[in-house]
This record gives sequence, C-alpha cells and structure tokens, in this order.
Amino acid sequence: MTSPNPARLLITNAQLLHPETGELTDASWLEAADGRIAAHGTGRPPAAPEDARVLDAAGATVLPGLIDAHVHVMATTFDVNEAANWTLGYATVRGLREAERMLRRGFTTVRDVAGADHGVARAIEEGLATGPRLIFGGKALTQTGGHGDHRAREDDSVPCCQHRFSGLRVADGVDAVRTAARDEFRKGAQHLKVMVSGGVASPHDDIAAVQYTEEEIRAAVTEAENHNRYVTVHAYHPRAVNQALRAGVRSVEHGNLLDEETISLLLEHDAFLVPTLVTYDQMAQFGRRVGMSERTYKKNAEIREAGLVALEHAHKAGVNIVYGTDLLGPLHVAQLEEFTIRAQVQPPADILRSATTTAARLLRMEGEIGTLAVGAHADLLMVDGNPLEDIGVLTRPGTALKHIIQAGKVI
Repeated sequence: MTSPNPARLLITNAQLLHPETGELTDASWLEAADGRIAAHGTGRPPAAPEDARVLDAAGATVLPGLIDAHVHVMATTFDVNEAANWTLGYATVRGLREAERMLRRGFTTVRDVAGADHGVARAIEEGLATGPRLIFGGKALTQTGGHGDHRAREDDSVPCCQHRFSGLRVADGVDAVRTAARDEFRKGAQHLKVMVSGGVASPHDDIAAVQYTEEEIRAAVTEAENHNRYVTVHAYHPRAVNQALRAGVRSVEHGNLLDEETISLLLEHDAFLVPTLVTYDQMAQFGRRVGMSERTYKKNAEIREAGLVALEHAHKAGVNIVYGTDLLGPLHVAQLEEFTIRAQVQPPADILRSATTTAARLLRMEGEIGTLAVGAHADLLMVDGNPLEDIGVLTRPGTALKHIIQAGKVI
C-alpha cells in the first residue's frame, strides 16, 4: 500500500479566510504541493492524487499561519544569574524547545529580534528541530549604558570580543556601529535591531532616556540598506522614536509613549509599529513571582496603560501595525493573549492582518507568508470558529485549533 505523500495535500469542505480582504469563503478547497499553495477554489474539489493526503475540514476555517514579529526564542528564563552560567549548547536546546511551543500555538513564522542566530534557524529549516520559520536578527546593538548593557554599576570591565552567549553587543560611535552592523549581516542577520531608548528590563536607564545619536543610527541604516536589510529599533519615548524614524529605520518595537509627530513620521516613511502589549500585562501580573526587580516593576507600570492608548491612536491614523509579543521565560505561554488585549481597540480583521499580511510586508515576504495566495508557502491553520467574528478563537489552541500545517505537512 502506498503511504500518503507529505508533499501533496488536499483540504476539502473548508471555509477559506483571506486576511487581505477579510473575506471568508464557504464550501471551499485548497491544494498544496511541494510545500506551496498550488490552487484553491469553491465548490467541488478536484480529484486527489492517490498518494496525496486528504483532510476534510468539515466546515472549519482555514487561514494562513500566524506571524509573531517580536520574539526572543533564546530568552527562556528571567533568572539572569542562572542564564549567565549556561553554555551556548544548553541555551540553544532550551530555545528550540520554546520554538516548538510557538509553532504549536499557531505561529508558523516568528521574527527573533535579539538572540537567535543562523544555527538555530538552520536547525529548524533542516528539520533537526520542530519550530516556526525563524527570521533572525542576531545580536541587537546597544550603546554603553544603554538598554542592552546589563553590567552592574560596579562592573568596570570592558565588553570584548562578543564570545559569551548573549543576544546583545555594545557598540559606541559611528565606526563601531558600522562595524557591528556589518558583522551581524556577515553572520546572516535578516534585520538589525538597535536599542535607541531606555527600557523596562534594563537595570539602570530611564524609559525616557534617548540612546544613540542620529548619526549612529544612520550608520546602521546605511549598512542595512547596503545589505538589502533593514533596521528596527527598541524605543518607548517619542524623542527616541522620532529621531530613529527621521534616520530611516523601517520599524519601531513598542512605541508606547508615541506622540502625534511619531504617527506623522510613521505614515510619512511607510514604517511599521510593533506593539507588544501582552508582555507588560504579564509582567504586571507575574513579574514579582518570576524575580522582577522593584524598579523594573515600576517602569512596567509607567508604560503599561500608555501602550493601549498608543495602539488605538496608531490604528485610527492608519499606521502599519504588526503583531508582536516580546515575552520572556515562563511568560511565553501568554503569546496568544496579545489578540485579546488588542481587541479592546481594534476590530478582529485588522488584528488578524497584523499577524499575517502586514507582518509579511514588514518581513519583506509579502505573497510568501501570511496569505492563501497561490504560490505562497503552505503554512496554514485549521480552526473551529470564525476569527473575524471572534478573535478569541485563535487564543484557544487546545480546543479550537484542529490542525497546524507547515510547508504542506500536517504537524
């Protein structure tokens, strides 16, 4: 007896959800071959090849796999002291396990914005580990004393050589930023992240601190453009965000304190905003339990409520908004709750686009992921219910998620 060929798949009796238009089709079918969507339509499906796998959706909704554009696959603990003693091998095994959990929540593509490298992405791509397509940025750049510089105040050592396991590297001055950017692109980074403001988790800086000069940011942007890549920035305060946008960055991570000028610059530059509201919600609930310092807890409270207001303003203005979560350690389990929080100020169709088509544009993979278009990667979800009516369907993988399909193969 011939076993089903995983390279061919026919889904029947489905409702196809097209995020671009918000259209949900009845009585539809979809065919995948060699990992790509080969055809789809309504009505009676074509005859399936004898060696193809046939999935009867029984009226369930089929939509593109989800995209989370702000993850830290390698950040699997809140305990900095513990992580400092990990070898790269141990940290990688833990990271790959977390990547598999992300896939099983329905995320078939994730963008890692500090930590994962070409080896982690390769292990998944070659099938050595199960996980989503991993778009990695290597190490993020931070100035001395910036959001990514976690040295204690009494530590007078000078960061050197970047051999120790970390998702960050210190670079000061235009020449050092240029060299660091070139080095990350040499190692395969598909984007470059630059820390341009204070942060919640950094021990010594203020949220409103502006980090890096416009000249340093422009150096990073120039190198990214020369490598056909782009720069994304960690930033909260509008002084930092606006400076970065004027310097030509493609996307802004967080942006909780944005102002009207920020929105104008985002629109003018056709840039992207990646809010990460769930991480502040989770840290408020569980931060102390997982070892968060009191100072970090207070900084989190400072920006938590502002984030939802910023999202609402950006949404009403028509900014390109992308789904991101930025969860660390044990809080990764809340990855889908970002849908719930955003539903307070956005309709389901727009939230879904942020996790599919708009995210694909940010990643410069439009037509490849986040869509049911013919020729796209056959990364699909089959769910009970209609996410356009109830976005909460996507937050219940244990009960509503019937199948995860990656490159045409049922996971």
